[in-house]
Amino acid sequence: MTGRDTIAAIATPPGVGGIGLIRVSGPASEGIARRLFRPIHLPASFLSHHLYHGEIVTPETGAILDDVLVAFMRGPRTYTGEDTFEINCHGGPLILRTVLAEVFRAGARPAERGEFTKRAFLNGRLDLSQAEAVLDLVAAKTPEGLSAAVDRLKGRLSGRIEMIRDGIIGLLAGIEAAIDFAEDDGVVDTPGADLAEIQTLIDDLRSLAATYRRGRITRDGIGVVIAGRPNVGKSSLLNRLLGEKRAIVTPTPGTTRDFIEEAITIEGIPVRLTDTAGIRLPENAIEKEGIDLVWERIATADALLVLLDGSMGLTPEDQEFLSEMQSKPMLPVINKSDLPERLDEKRLRSLLPDTTPPAVRISAKYGDGIDRLKAAIRDMVLATPAEETAGIMIADLRHKVALEKAAECLVRAREGLHEGLSPELTSLEIRGALDSLGEITGRTTPEEVLDRIFANFCVGK
Repeated sequence: MTGRDTIAAIATPPGVGGIGLIRVSGPASEGIARRLFRPIHLPASFLSHHLYHGEIVTPETGAILDDVLVAFMRGPRTYTGEDTFEINCHGGPLILRTVLAEVFRAGARPAERGEFTKRAFLNGRLDLSQAEAVLDLVAAKTPEGLSAAVDRLKGRLSGRIEMIRDGIIGLLAGIEAAIDFAEDDGVVDTPGADLAEIQTLIDDLRSLAATYRRGRITRDGIGVVIAGRPNVGKSSLLNRLLGEKRAIVTPTPGTTRDFIEEAITIEGIPVRLTDTAGIRLPENAIEKEGIDLVWERIATADALLVLLDGSMGLTPEDQEFLSEMQSKPMLPVINKSDLPERLDEKRLRSLLPDTTPPAVRISAKYGDGIDRLKAAIRDMVLATPAEETAGIMIADLRHKVALEKAAECLVRAREGLHEGLSPELTSLEIRGALDSLGEITGRTTPEEVLDRIFANFCVGK
């Protein structure tokens, strides 16, 4: 499929830069290039995938708009699979808008969000999971997120899906052979005699679906709230984790009235750290407002660092706060390890759910135990040891749902074969599993889902 019209957009971010790129894709690309571009050395014809130096001019007047480098690339060896014309202008917003306006007058129309990548998908240059990886690549926040996006873009997820799909197709072929031929035609095996093969496929689907949480966290990160009563060192801990003085630290309780949020990377995970006001009975309306904000932040947080003062015993405020946080993933952090230890850890453990990780002792003032704390945050969030590395990961809920639906279809097929259900009904379930997998790569994805996916892209991609 090739687009019937030609689209164009600025492909570089808004603002001033050294270079600004305008991308044109579609059947009129070469005509637009010849109309607007005046090369320094006149070529007999544009050679595909070559860079040319010259000027962009207004065709009617010959006025020079910019000194540029351009490339014309013939489909299908292009990003979109179509003829493509790219103009490397100087990176001023006015220059780019002026040149783009001439491109529109020469026969292109404005590209919609994600339309270049959508055309790449429709023209078979990318499958749908690879197209989604383009967006993840652009939005990557950490080297780990970038690496995972590159893996998906290069087709590692697609390859895994195709391997599972091939196994399901082989299973379907055997069952449908039993439908089409009788035993006296040479088909003697009963369909589903090897139920272990179906179980292997189910396990593969579930295993891949189980990577969603880690993949999503690697891509999107987590929100972690530092909470506790006043003067336990929350702001000092934030400053220590950031490696800079961001929050005001004083011996006076209640210094922090509003929350402070900063983004960092901990053990390869993007983390939005929030320092909050100390939780206690408010002394005035301003402090009450700050404490109300704490509870709002706690409600939406992925995890809590519950900070306690190790130089004194658990207070009634500590115990009340811990009792209200039983349902929230939390990591107890005992601060002020540089002072004599007075907090009873056995008593602390008795107040925590059994699933709560062991407390980490630190000194926010001197930096002791901060590396252990970072590793503990990572292990709490991912629930996997730090040395464990994941292979292919999914990061989209859409993929997880499709994998789980495929596994459920195979479970019903396995049970049907085990109970002697007719092969015709079993084959319907297996076809349902194939359709679900097709939603990931775009083989069976509804048009409205495609529109929603590509609407998340920027205009120039």
